[in-house]
Amino acid sequence: MNELRLGIIQSGISWENKEKNLNDYEALISSLEGKADLAVLPEMFTTGFSMEAAYLAETNAGNTVQTIRAWTKKYDLAIAGSFLATESENRLFNRGFFITPEGESFFSDKRHLFRISGENEVFTAGKAQPIISWRQWNIRLIVCYDLRFPVWTRNKANEYDLLLCVANWPQTRAVVWNVLLRARAIENLCYVCGVNRIGKDAYDISYQGESTVLDYKGNSMLEAGKDTESALTISLSKEKIQAFREKFPVWKDADTFEIKEN
Repeated sequence: MNELRLGIIQSGISWENKEKNLNDYEALISSLEGKADLAVLPEMFTTGFSMEAAYLAETNAGNTVQTIRAWTKKYDLAIAGSFLATESENRLFNRGFFITPEGESFFSDKRHLFRISGENEVFTAGKAQPIISWRQWNIRLIVCYDLRFPVWTRNKANEYDLLLCVANWPQTRAVVWNVLLRARAIENLCYVCGVNRIGKDAYDISYQGESTVLDYKGNSMLEAGKDTESALTISLSKEKIQAFREKFPVWKDADTFEIKEN
């Protein structure tokens, strides 16, 4: 598939109310039926950025993932985002997901946990860096704070074409959000999609949205704007990114490195 129709869904999140959030987000996803191949949701879209993971977390076989699976088939598109996940009582994760209408599922746990909010005291950090191969596109999924760490997201030898960042990124750091998304696109010669929530959470923290899609030069292709609920689409070209990488092969001069556990 040369063209990938990418949908970004920017909305508020009802605090710790899974049922309402699932209903609200399905309405937005349904509006992309026939218009998008992939829909991207904000971080923790069913709960908000809650640290009450012990009673909110689910397994990969829980209701949230099963509901998303049903949506992918019903609306014939893949869906990406993150949710509160558990594997055992003492292992909780902020888990990125990518689920396809063909029945495939990919998971990528948040690596960098936001210690200012105490996330590092609740969740287990992710270790894997999976590349999602789907419909001839290679995709990498990161979660919010991971965006600040370029080594973790480094695109080695063009191993991925599209970087997805799902977030609950506060309005007070909106400039940082926009700068880092653009930097990741330029340094990795890839499309970048950043999807952020809007509204306020239970701690009265405001989120501005400003979800966006950037090309491999850092140019804006699609902007959801501030404080606006929206479900927008844009078409990405595999042919164009490959041609640019051949014309401007800076990736061949990148430094090699290994990531080691802290």
